[in-house]
Amino acid sequence: MLNFLNSCSKGRGAWLLLAISVIIFESTALYFQHVMLLRPCVLCIYERCALFGILAASLVGLISPSSTTLRYTAIILWVYSSVEGLLLTWKHTMIQLFPSPANTCDIFVKFPSWLPLDQWVPSVFVANGDCAEKQWSFLSMEMPQWLLVIFAFYFVIAALVFIAQFIKPKRRFFS
Repeated sequence: MLNFLNSCSKGRGAWLLLAISVIIFESTALYFQHVMLLRPCVLCIYERCALFGILAASLVGLISPSSTTLRYTAIILWVYSSVEGLLLTWKHTMIQLFPSPANTCDIFVKFPSWLPLDQWVPSVFVANGDCAEKQWSFLSMEMPQWLLVIFAFYFVIAALVFIAQFIKPKRRFFS
């Protein structure tokens, strides 16, 4: 399996598949926000940014997957964004499962002054919801719980792809 992941990471198809999966999840989030009129909270916006980090990783990987530097940069960005997404969704899940005045999120999204995404693209990055509010569920799991599963999946795959980089490809005797 690691040989397979190693060879996949050196081709564009796997990176394209990663990008498509993130685009589907981001499109779903925007559908929930603008069609179903669910209000994203601060943590929802940060989780969205973590997904955009994975999208950025896939785009870096798409540039030149045969380049070791770009491939490692993409994998590290993928792992980092997945971990950040896991941490954010874990906090969000805990806020929803165990609401209390001491366990809350910020009121406003805080982006760096050099990257004010909430001002540049307010339809995507402005938060106006409450992190403790349960607005949607599917199969008895709330949205942060589903995102926890999604980010865990992304992390496991990213970690395996990273480990696979240190596996030497098997030589074929009958090529």
